Amino acid sequence: MDYLERYEFWRAHAPLTAAERGELDRMASDDDALKGAFGAELAFGTAGIRGIMGLGTNRLNDYTVRRTAQGLAAWLTSTELPQKCAIGYDSRHNSRRYAEICATALAEKGVHVYVYHELAPTPMLSFAVRRLGCGCGIVVSASHNAGAYNGIKCYGPDGCQMTDEPAAIVYQRIEEIPYFVPAAQSFDFSMAKRDVEFIAPELWEEYYQTVLAERVTDVPSDNLNLLYTPLCGTGNKPVRTVLGRIGVHVDVVKAQEQPDGDFKTCEYPNPETDAALNESYKIARCTHPDLILGTDPDCDRVAVAVPAGDGFRKLSGNELGCLLLDYILGELSAKGRLPADPVAVRSIVSSPMADKVAAKYGVKMRSVLTGFKYIGGEILALEQKGEENRFVFGFEESCGYLKGTYARDKDAVVASMLTADLAAKLKREGMNLADQIDALYAELGYHDAKVISIELKGPNAMELSAKFMKDFRAEIPTELGGVRVTSCTDYLSRVRTELATGATEPVLLPKSNVVALELGESGSVIVRPSGTEPKVKLYLTAVDRDPKRAAALLERLAEDMKRLAGC
Repeated sequence: MDYLERYEFWRAHAPLTAAERGELDRMASDDDALKGAFGAELAFGTAGIRGIMGLGTNRLNDYTVRRTAQGLAAWLTSTELPQKCAIGYDSRHNSRRYAEICATALAEKGVHVYVYHELAPTPMLSFAVRRLGCGCGIVVSASHNAGAYNGIKCYGPDGCQMTDEPAAIVYQRIEEIPYFVPAAQSFDFSMAKRDVEFIAPELWEEYYQTVLAERVTDVPSDNLNLLYTPLCGTGNKPVRTVLGRIGVHVDVVKAQEQPDGDFKTCEYPNPETDAALNESYKIARCTHPDLILGTDPDCDRVAVAVPAGDGFRKLSGNELGCLLLDYILGELSAKGRLPADPVAVRSIVSSPMADKVAAKYGVKMRSVLTGFKYIGGEILALEQKGEENRFVFGFEESCGYLKGTYARDKDAVVASMLTADLAAKLKREGMNLADQIDALYAELGYHDAKVISIELKGPNAMELSAKFMKDFRAEIPTELGGVRVTSCTDYLSRVRTELATGATEPVLLPKSNVVALELGESGSVIVRPSGTEPKVKLYLTAVDRDPKRAAALLERLAEDMKRLAGC
């Protein structure tokens, strides 16, 4: 079907309310709206589905959500996995409703469903999947996207986001299911039959105790004054609970304390951006905290800023990741608690400075593809050998961190606790996080990094993304920013090529649509399309002993890559 045929099919067959029918009628004279809503179908990938909420095949709504859950149920019931599913949801509009729709769709196929009784962070869902022995899990969230978005993230039995093979089967099952199969039973009826039940409050406390066990110090952090924003999301209760238990004095950004699907005070609640902390900065100018900390709406990412002169210095995800890695390894080493043959993991787009930090303590850093499921996969491989205790830390540059093996997704709760402990330790020494990262730069070399997102517009935006990657592969630059490109690693063909000699070697990681260019010891450029949005992302790193030279090289790299991208 083309977009007009899909539109007419919905008008003829969808069991619409009067308001929904009016919404469809208003699209009839707006071709762009029709293409946006019906120009494609939301594709189910390893991150599930994500999109703007509204009517249409390319939108998240009751019908696309139910169909997705039905596909997940069809997959699960065809396996020998436990016929149980845990479901969590965030503060976005319709999240609770979509969670109930998913629960009902699974329950009517014989799957026993556990649902959090209130909004909960994504890592708590990962924890619940493992703790309750589920065959799969669902989080209703669009992470840090704007308020118009929502999504369905699906998890496997290990608590990781679903991997490629089962995701492909789920997608196939979804495509076999008609859009408008009515529910066989209501959510309330499913609850009454005990096909669906709320997750017991005891699991919250078990999660808190598990997170607290990941501390690397016994010293209370009661000298630290922290300003916290949950960015109108799920972090308010768990983050403040854990920080309170280690003694931190927490003030909260009142305008962003309560759940708000509109994110009125922060249109784009992504802690990777400095703008996400603007409300915090306003308050901090009056209250003068030691540390500003913010978590995204589903509380799996965390960002921090510290006072600096008349303003504030926000640390990047790479910087906080390197600081936490150095702190954890340093404390464990000093206490004789570093396991034999320890394992740290980072994504390939995260700072290579982390490799140098790990090497200080005799720890080898493993690099994996982008997506925290790959870090979770490394933990699973260790667990299958009975060696999960070797895992010490994993992180992604996009503000995602995990210490411990209790969850298999990034966890802003444990990262907030570790960050607060580190900040309290540094405060006792007359320093802060900015001082410490500068000390690491002085020791290991300045690693300046930048992520550039090239947004692609229109209903064929994903096709434009694919074309960009194809064109870039066809003409690999030999020089960027005035520095010679020494090697090219194509993770799709799984080959690394030395440009000077043409020598090649295989890449052992799974296939992925990523190209990485190395600039000798001077840095790197990595290009990949976003897995959830119509964007191409450029990860630039410049390395130099002199921070000014590193910054200058980074700007030249940005200029060259923007020119190649035609923007």
